[in-house]
Amino acid sequence: MQPAPTLQLKDVHPGVAPDWWPPAPGWWLLLGIVLLLALWLGRWWSRRRRRQRELARYFDEALARAASPPAQVAAMSELLRRAARRIDPQADRLQGEAWLAFLDAGLKPPAFLHGPGALLVDGAFRPAVDPAAVEALRVVARRRYLQWMQHA
Repeated sequence: MQPAPTLQLKDVHPGVAPDWWPPAPGWWLLLGIVLLLALWLGRWWSRRRRRQRELARYFDEALARAASPPAQVAAMSELLRRAARRIDPQADRLQGEAWLAFLDAGLKPPAFLHGPGALLVDGAFRPAVDPAAVEALRVVARRRYLQWMQHA
C-alpha cells in the first residue's frame, strides 16, 4: 500500500478589503430613494407655503375692498363662515354665541366668545366701529381662517 500523500498547505492571507468607491448597488438604490423623498417633501412644502400665501392674500384683499370698518367686519364674518363649512357643513348656520363658541373651538386662548372676536356678532350692523377693535378682530379672524382653510 502506498502512504497517503501529504498536502502542502500554504499560509492563509486575508483578502483585500473592498474600496469604499464605487458603492454597492444597494447603496445607489438607497440614495435614489432618499433623493426622491427629499424632492417630494420639498415640493409638498413649497406648495403648502404657496397655498398659505395665496389664502392670506385673498383674506387681506377681501378686507381691503371693504370701504368702512363695519364692512370689514362683515367681510371677515363671510370669510370665516366659508372656511367653517370646510370643518362642518352646517357651521355657517350658527348664530350668536353658538357661532362664537364654534370659532373658539380648539383655540388657546379663546379669542371670539370673550375677546376681540365678539365684535362679529353685531359689528357689521353698527353705524361706527372702533378701527382698533377691527384690527384686533382681523388678527384673530385671519389666523382662524388660515387654520381652517389649510385643514382640509
